[in-house]
Amino acid sequence: MHCELKKYIETEILPRYDKFDKAHQRAHAEMVIRQSVELAEHVGADIDMAYTIAAYHDTGLIEGRDLHHETSARIMRTDKRLRQWFSEEQIETMAEAVEDHRASSAHPPRSLYGRIVADADRYIDPVDIIRRTVQFGLDHYPTLDCEEHYQRTLQHLREKYGRGGYLHLWMTEELGGNTQFGNAERLEQLRCIIDDEKQVRQHFDKIWNDTTK
Repeated sequence: MHCELKKYIETEILPRYDKFDKAHQRAHAEMVIRQSVELAEHVGADIDMAYTIAAYHDTGLIEGRDLHHETSARIMRTDKRLRQWFSEEQIETMAEAVEDHRASSAHPPRSLYGRIVADADRYIDPVDIIRRTVQFGLDHYPTLDCEEHYQRTLQHLREKYGRGGYLHLWMTEELGGNTQFGNAERLEQLRCIIDDEKQVRQHFDKIWNDTTK
């Protein structure tokens, strides 16, 4: 890992996440970085590139969520400081990976680096996924009451993570059944919770009470 690159990202890029909603603050970026580096090490990809892609992947939230992946890629492409450590070709590959990370993307990632950041961004801990969904709702829909937030949470979980949902895992082939990263297993655990609405309600109520009291 290039020390000056790491210093630049830690001082100039990661602080940007402090302004975002609770589900996308610095702890989320650091988690995606950690998972990306582990995946890159496992498959022999460039660590500096994986680290940088993860650091930039949600910076575009500064201009809103709908096109944040495109904005994040633009931020990366126009960051002149990155030319100190990467070639133009590497920067374009990284920018494409940032564009491709979004779970609702209509096409699979164009490169290994896109698959790495996409799966790292989908680190699936069932309770944490439900918590982040509730936090996102509280930040973006403050006028909803408790029951409306619950229905929004349930709908989002079903649409994204439920059986037939739009979320995909892209590193299955590269990992070759390695359970170290466990996304497939944890996704099945989450789906079992979603299948049983009573469990969703129990988790929601606890998170709601802990968050709003």
